[in-house]
Amino acid sequence: MEYAKNILGTIGNTPLVKLNKLVEGLPCLVLAKYETFNPGNSVKDRMAVKMIEDAEADGRLKPGGTIIEGTSGNTGMGLALAAIVKGYKMICVISDKQSKEKMDILRAVGSKVVVCPTNVEPEDPKSYYSTSKRLAEETPNSWYVNQYDNPSNTAAHYESTGPEIWKQTEGKVTHFLVGVGTGGTISGVGNYLKEQNPNIKIWGVDTYGSVFKKYHETGIFDENEIYPYITEGIGEDILPKNVDFSVIDGFTKVTDKDAAIYTQKLAKEEGMFLGNSAGAAIKGLLQLKSHFKKDDVVVVLFHDHGSRYVGKMFNDEWMRDRGFIEDKLTSAQDIINNHLDKPLVTVKTEELVSHAIERMKTYKISQIPVEDSSGFVGAVDEADLLRKYIENKDISDLPIKEVMHRPFPIVSENTPIEAISKLIHRDNNAVLVKLNNGGYQIITKYDIISAL
Repeated sequence: MEYAKNILGTIGNTPLVKLNKLVEGLPCLVLAKYETFNPGNSVKDRMAVKMIEDAEADGRLKPGGTIIEGTSGNTGMGLALAAIVKGYKMICVISDKQSKEKMDILRAVGSKVVVCPTNVEPEDPKSYYSTSKRLAEETPNSWYVNQYDNPSNTAAHYESTGPEIWKQTEGKVTHFLVGVGTGGTISGVGNYLKEQNPNIKIWGVDTYGSVFKKYHETGIFDENEIYPYITEGIGEDILPKNVDFSVIDGFTKVTDKDAAIYTQKLAKEEGMFLGNSAGAAIKGLLQLKSHFKKDDVVVVLFHDHGSRYVGKMFNDEWMRDRGFIEDKLTSAQDIINNHLDKPLVTVKTEELVSHAIERMKTYKISQIPVEDSSGFVGAVDEADLLRKYIENKDISDLPIKEVMHRPFPIVSENTPIEAISKLIHRDNNAVLVKLNNGGYQIITKYDIISAL
């Protein structure tokens, strides 16, 4: 009978799958190394087991011990599966930018999950790097994995992923491309493939907010390049020891927006339900199209499964909130559709300035139309009120009519966005939209910027 002795026996030997629609403009054959076929749905299963087995062999991990690791989710999953089979406890330290699905999955397989803030320096005690190390020091009989600097990470891909790609392509692979995070995959695969054929090109996909590309090209670790980004699983604000820059021929950077959009495209146009780094990888490949020629065989590795991103890249509301979905907006009606359920906040001419200020704070708005029995007769905004307050500290007790400026222009629902944008300038921060039902809504400078 043919069967695996446990779930760990199903790791590896993942298929190569030809890409079609998304690469129609390329002259070469593009094959995806489809790592979601691993039991933990990620390439990280390979190195998770290798790191554990090596730690067991040299005594760093002892029976009944606790495995502790900082992870973006996927390595934690691979470690958790191995911990279950081998009888270890598992603590995953994860940053708060990772998807809720990743955290829920880790808990589902019995891991304790510790969530840390993303937007802190690596040396900060609250970072997931520092927290992982601290927990390892405080927890008896524990082992801190440290996938970033653990050589077993690279070794796993040198021993398995690289040879698989070479065998599956019958040695015809000419380029290998993958997103770079800890560096184990690109370094292990890259070293193996270049040993077989030094002419194979190894390309890394980086993200904006990460240091890899500039460091590779200049040798400069530029802290000014480090800032928060959305793409998960690739890029770093440190230089992991597993990143062997000597084996990498070049990097290409992909924006958060393109990574998210192409994650959706892979699902909708190729039937490949994959994670965020896959979107970055396929967009990076398309950016490198000038490097490929006829008869080239390009292998791109896809890390993980789309189920971990259902609340993010596969959620149109999430995508729209970040400007990743470009709805076609042409008129005032398109802009106000987002807040038709909210009544227009106004203030009367005889109300006090303090009433307007309180209303601004309550509704978190920066400008308010002023009306009397005849209609709209003026407007106030926070910049005006601040300037007047500096001039007169008793402004709060003045009636609105004494501090208001001229009323906002009024347009119809059908007014083009271009016409509205011309009405908004330094001296006028908003326009009012007269609705077909007789009511009014407001369009502010912020609304116009958001629409753009």
